[in-house]
Amino acid sequence: MNTPTTSLLKLAAFLPLPVAHAIGTLLGWLFYLLPNKKRRITLRNLELCFPDMPLVQRHQLARRSLIETGKSAMEKPILLFCSHKRLLRLVRNRIGHEHLAHAIESEHAIIICTPHLGDWELIGLYCSTLRPMTNLYRPQRGREIDKLIRQGRQRLGATLVPTDVNGVRALYRALANGEMIGVLPDQNPGKGTGIFVPFFGISTNTMVLLPRLAHKYRPVVLYSYAERLSWGRGFCLHFVPAGDNLVSEDMNTAATSLNQGLEREIAKLPEQYWWSYQRFRRRPDGEPPLY
Repeated sequence: MNTPTTSLLKLAAFLPLPVAHAIGTLLGWLFYLLPNKKRRITLRNLELCFPDMPLVQRHQLARRSLIETGKSAMEKPILLFCSHKRLLRLVRNRIGHEHLAHAIESEHAIIICTPHLGDWELIGLYCSTLRPMTNLYRPQRGREIDKLIRQGRQRLGATLVPTDVNGVRALYRALANGEMIGVLPDQNPGKGTGIFVPFFGISTNTMVLLPRLAHKYRPVVLYSYAERLSWGRGFCLHFVPAGDNLVSEDMNTAATSLNQGLEREIAKLPEQYWWSYQRFRRRPDGEPPLY
């Protein structure tokens, strides 16, 4: 049985992308103009990460970022429920795709390292059309919404596994079998599952799962994200090889390399990064909260 929310999401999937982005732009302006949590966290994150940036420029970046956040919200139903054919039409360009194609052709294990940059939903969907893919998934609170998102993300070949011990084991098995997995590297890992290393100059709780997987199986690791093109024209996919230090046995070295790679890619499209996320919520023992 569909709830009003799920029915609305399915209806929104029929919107042309330019229309969805136009609505998302209006939504983003509201996020920026009205007092709300997204605006507050975005401005705080930009203050922390770009302390030397003039205040006017930080506000301009915050506004652009929140507009992109609005676009992201409105394009999600399209990506989750559209046909395979329409999904591929939305991909207008692919930069660095030869790295992914070569790894697939050579049957090498692959880690798709997808930060919250551009539209991360599209990367998982697109890659799952090329090869079976296992992705970590954090269940949503609402049962109907959770079911809808699961179906949408798995419809083209991906397998979703929970963010628990069983899910982690599934990732290890997939790489051991020379398969492809997808990981979001810039979320707060649970207590005891991360280490604090710099990210934009701030000591940040950073996952060690990805570096451990990379060290053990030596897969091809690609930073991957879908750049949102202007005027609803579609997306440009990016595939960037990770640095050699990511496979280091030393977790501090590997996690630092992971964050440095993320910084380089975010710097190319700072307005399309998810600055409204409380990335620095967990602090080292004894440090005061930043939010």
